[in-house]
Amino acid sequence: MRSKKWMIGIAMAAGISAAAAGCGREVAVEESARPSVSRTEEPSSEEQTQKPTSPQPSEIEPFPGAEKETKAEPLKGGKRIVVMTDIHYLAQSLTDQGDMFRSMVEHGDGKLTNYVWEITDAAFEEIQLLNPDVLIISGDLTLQGEKKSHEELAEKLEQVENAGITVVVIPGNHDINNPSAAVYSGSDRFPAEPTTPNDFVRIYDEYGYAEANSRDPNSLSYTYDLGPAMRLLMLDTCQYEPRNRVGGMIKTETYEWIDRQLEDARDDGVILLPVAHHNLLEESKVYVDDCTIEHSEELIQKLEGENIPLFLSGHLHVQHYMQNNDIGIYEIVTSSMSTPPCQYGVLEYMEDESFSYHTNQVNIEKWARKHRSTDENLLNFNTYSPPTLNRIFYNQAYDAMKDSAEEETGSVYVKLTEPEKQQMSKVYADINAACYAGKAYEVAGRTVKEPGYKMWQEYCYPSILYEYLEYIVEDAVKDYNSLAVE
Repeated sequence: MRSKKWMIGIAMAAGISAAAAGCGREVAVEESARPSVSRTEEPSSEEQTQKPTSPQPSEIEPFPGAEKETKAEPLKGGKRIVVMTDIHYLAQSLTDQGDMFRSMVEHGDGKLTNYVWEITDAAFEEIQLLNPDVLIISGDLTLQGEKKSHEELAEKLEQVENAGITVVVIPGNHDINNPSAAVYSGSDRFPAEPTTPNDFVRIYDEYGYAEANSRDPNSLSYTYDLGPAMRLLMLDTCQYEPRNRVGGMIKTETYEWIDRQLEDARDDGVILLPVAHHNLLEESKVYVDDCTIEHSEELIQKLEGENIPLFLSGHLHVQHYMQNNDIGIYEIVTSSMSTPPCQYGVLEYMEDESFSYHTNQVNIEKWARKHRSTDENLLNFNTYSPPTLNRIFYNQAYDAMKDSAEEETGSVYVKLTEPEKQQMSKVYADINAACYAGKAYEVAGRTVKEPGYKMWQEYCYPSILYEYLEYIVEDAVKDYNSLAVE
């Protein structure tokens, strides 16, 4: 067996880290169109991201009768909370679904932006049957912070509240002062109007801010009372002044405000449930800088000092949870709703501070039948979405290694053959898709036996993706879609 050949490429690693995890930088991916790569095992078929032409009326099969829907009873002795995150909604007027848009989807980080409108509508309609006390959206509401996207999403949230469901939101790193806000037209992308902090508060005034119990004057953080026994601590962990950044942090002045909220919750005898976009714990061992709140140990100490048992976040795009040092606060990270399996979290948080959490996959096929869609991809979404996600992740790995050195450069080089690139990309796609769903444990055992995985171990290239794969395998010990703590 050939010895390991490490490829040291700091510049490439920085770019690749964006695509490997949901919390990474996506600007480079979306700012330029990249042509599809011809491959024998995994066809790129960017055309598949287009919505199929509606069949002629004579070709449409009769729709079944209305499917029975039963609304859940209200939860007694606690709160039923729906958690959505990283919707990455794009206003329909900002794309013609042309070449640039399709390339962005096919070579992105797994978001099915070509169906984000239907995914969002189906999810908002579906949760009404759960009879939740509140819908929390923990950041990255929009694709790249386009003002029109925020405004259009807010209109949909109004329909949710009209159905009797309280909605509260906080911003994510994509939502405010984002220079990548864009309009997609044909083979080009043009700047779109971004969203300022004041715009964000104005647009979502009715979704947390207007009825806040307390607002932090130095950020968009606030508290929101869910009733006499529970209060939400909605933390703005984003950096958007003077410029937008991916990573998360909390200002010193905001920590002072947090201290007062902890004291008030103790004095008022209410349960405090903290929510943020960025992660409290090191949920990703590879992308810590971009995903975990900077100096989060200070926040952990404050929350654990008040015996707060649970923290909710997003940003990672991966379904995951962990407990601090196996004895401290739990953090649940809900996966991106626009990335297959397109799911959201349901948390039942009781007054004795016990809780149970599970994910629900949005039933897009049911929604499509109910609304008489003729789009075959929507009517067969459970068949369409998994291979589509695998193809996107395949492209992600292939794009990262397609420029592997053909000639020796210094003392280190990697020369990958086309079959090697294909096998390695397939392995990466398979295990990463399972990881995003919180179910890497289902495939890790057989994946490490694949020839393509052995090639990753031999070449360790691209190094950041190899490190990411090794972490997935190490972490693939359980299903991260459900958690119950008494």
